[in-house]
Amino acid sequence: MHFDLLTRRPVYCSTSGWRRGSPFPAILELQTRRREVLLAAAVCTKAGKAIVSRQFVEMTRTRIEGLLAAFPKLMNTGKQHTFVETESVRYVYQPLEKLYMVLITTKNSNILEDLETLRLFSRVIPEYCRVLEESEVSEHCFDLIFAFDEIVALGYRENVNLAQIRTFTEMDSHEEKVFRAVRETQEREAKAEMRRKAKELQQARRDAERSGKKAPGFGGFGSTGMGGGNPTTIITDTLIEPEKPKVAPVPIRPSGPSKALKLGARGKEVDSFVDKLKSEGENILSPTSLKRPSEASKVLPPPINMESVHMKVEEKISLTCGRDGGLQNMEVLGMITLRVSDDQVGRVRLHLNNNDRKGVQLQTHPNVDKKLFSTDSLLGLKNPEKSFPLNSDVGVLKWRLQTTDESLIPLTINCWPSEGATGCDVNIEYELQEEGLELNDVVITIPVPSGVGAPMIGDLDGEYRLDSRRNILEWCHPVIDAKNKTGSLEFNVAGQPNDFFPVHVSFISKNNYCDIQVVRVTHVDGDSPVRFSTETSFVVDKYEIL
Repeated sequence: MHFDLLTRRPVYCSTSGWRRGSPFPAILELQTRRREVLLAAAVCTKAGKAIVSRQFVEMTRTRIEGLLAAFPKLMNTGKQHTFVETESVRYVYQPLEKLYMVLITTKNSNILEDLETLRLFSRVIPEYCRVLEESEVSEHCFDLIFAFDEIVALGYRENVNLAQIRTFTEMDSHEEKVFRAVRETQEREAKAEMRRKAKELQQARRDAERSGKKAPGFGGFGSTGMGGGNPTTIITDTLIEPEKPKVAPVPIRPSGPSKALKLGARGKEVDSFVDKLKSEGENILSPTSLKRPSEASKVLPPPINMESVHMKVEEKISLTCGRDGGLQNMEVLGMITLRVSDDQVGRVRLHLNNNDRKGVQLQTHPNVDKKLFSTDSLLGLKNPEKSFPLNSDVGVLKWRLQTTDESLIPLTINCWPSEGATGCDVNIEYELQEEGLELNDVVITIPVPSGVGAPMIGDLDGEYRLDSRRNILEWCHPVIDAKNKTGSLEFNVAGQPNDFFPVHVSFISKNNYCDIQVVRVTHVDGDSPVRFSTETSFVVDKYEIL
């Protein structure tokens, strides 16, 4: 005895052949019966326009569009029925605000099962569409089709619920997550090993140069084994700096054509390309003027005289404003970093002067005496017998200010673009609200449309630069302070008002925003003063008008 996998009925086999009927007619009968149950599932408008339609049998596009177009004309207003029949098919539907969820079935299907299937279809749609509108359904059409296929197979509903459908469509794989995590770990380890090797090679070359010995060579291109006299490139984790070539006798090479790769063969073409970029207004740095990224990223120059006790008072601002006014978010993060370079002045205390009236939140280092700080505004270690770490930057105090108060904005920006007869007239102005600040190297960056030519500048305070490659207009000011607290810029260019946002602002300042400073440094024993130096900076992390 065997079981038919499709009908799940016992089939007896004997030498004379199949009994209880041949299985082949049974299979054909089952397939025909399956095709006659659920024909299609669709989401359509009230006018019968198909947005998403999934056919479960062989049907042409013209056929399904015709059935859906005829569906609204068959509904009788005023009746509570959720289905309507024709001579050949039955429509089972459910309203979804301005849309309809429609199942097209044969007339001999079970109406109760169809209604249950319809409810599951209607629950699936909000899982992928936030709003039940035509545009949202069209955007997530493939997600809906995949979910429909999990509900119905060969015209019959599968025994699944909403949670199982979500799991099946997401296809979340634990093995895939493990594989990706392992691969990311291997990539990180490879990058770390590469940086370590590069540092070792660089250090070995520097040691060899100091001792006057020949530096170790590198295999492949750029190695000392090549007789072309080309400079070797030292690769580190942050920069590529060319080594100065050494004068060496050029070996005699046989005459005739050479198929070897010639490094620097296009030097003249590169020079002409650089000259062309310079003529277009690009700033090109020569190799001798390149600095390390760590040096280039320093906003303010270091103080000329650094004492044995040196402090950095650093603040960063992150601000977002709306184009129509209103402060969305403003956050200022500050920190005092202490560096002691002499062990004789390691046991010190910092006298703090906190003149902030904006409501900042202060937080000291865990090793700092909090009671001493709260009562006397002194920054010192809990154990006065211990010293601060030598030749190490230690953050002793940090603060945070987060607000939506518009009166606390240090530099307000107003940008007013308006459409005119000859394009878009843009008026932009700034105002310094914190008059105690002195902002240096202020750059207000305004995006401009591409391919419309240079803007026509009207009234202008300060200077401007047009970067046609990045499609931005930079409004520059060397200094903005209490004597130069306001300014404006007017220009005209083709475009729409939305083309000139977001506006970005950058600046640096030697005055801190929250007015927290160290005014005196004394020894723990005897309260005698200690010479110290201070470096203050206030920079922009993000400053934009959306």
